[in-house]
Amino acid sequence: MKKDFEDSFKENIDTMDIAPEESAPKEEEVKRAEHPEAAISAILFAMGDSVEVKKLAEVIGYDEDETREIIGKMKARFERNKDFGITIVELDNSVQMCSKTDMYEYLIRIAKIPRNMHLSDTALETLSIIAYKQPVTRAEIEKIRGVSCDHPINKLLEFGLITELGRLNAPGRPLLFGTTEQFLRSFGVKSIDDLPDIAPDRLEEFKKEAAEEIQLKLDI
Repeated sequence: MKKDFEDSFKENIDTMDIAPEESAPKEEEVKRAEHPEAAISAILFAMGDSVEVKKLAEVIGYDEDETREIIGKMKARFERNKDFGITIVELDNSVQMCSKTDMYEYLIRIAKIPRNMHLSDTALETLSIIAYKQPVTRAEIEKIRGVSCDHPINKLLEFGLITELGRLNAPGRPLLFGTTEQFLRSFGVKSIDDLPDIAPDRLEEFKKEAAEEIQLKLDI
């Protein structure tokens, strides 16, 4: 019976009037923006968050090098003109429209938020380890510092300076941590590649300070 069904199925397929497959429509070519600076500023203003330069280039119909050159000219103009309270910040391969740092005092008056986030020495050390060794697990951070890092890691997550990047393919599937765009903005660097080289003895200092921290807790 199975063979009869297969033969019948093949005969039906052979006699079916199947229309030829239509070719996929060609992707419409993006027209080059007549005023690319206006288009870029409108996009960045509307999006609020960072936008990849590659995506901006696709939208305005220019190549990436041309787009970067346009963005560079826009940024220079914003910086020169004191009547502009905004500028463009570069973050890895993305850009974002932001308020100039000297305008911050006016922003906090209306937003009524604390001016600065406070990071303890412990949090700064933990952040340094994550920045230079990312992606890194909690266990690796604690191995370097020699002390539990639950509190500083939670504080860094709260401030949005670090984020969970996934899990390590190892027993227990530990979380991996790395820095965020907020970290780049806060420390004024375009990417983690721009971070200054860390001295080899700095990690030893971390361990020494962590040991002193443990001893302080034991003495209390």
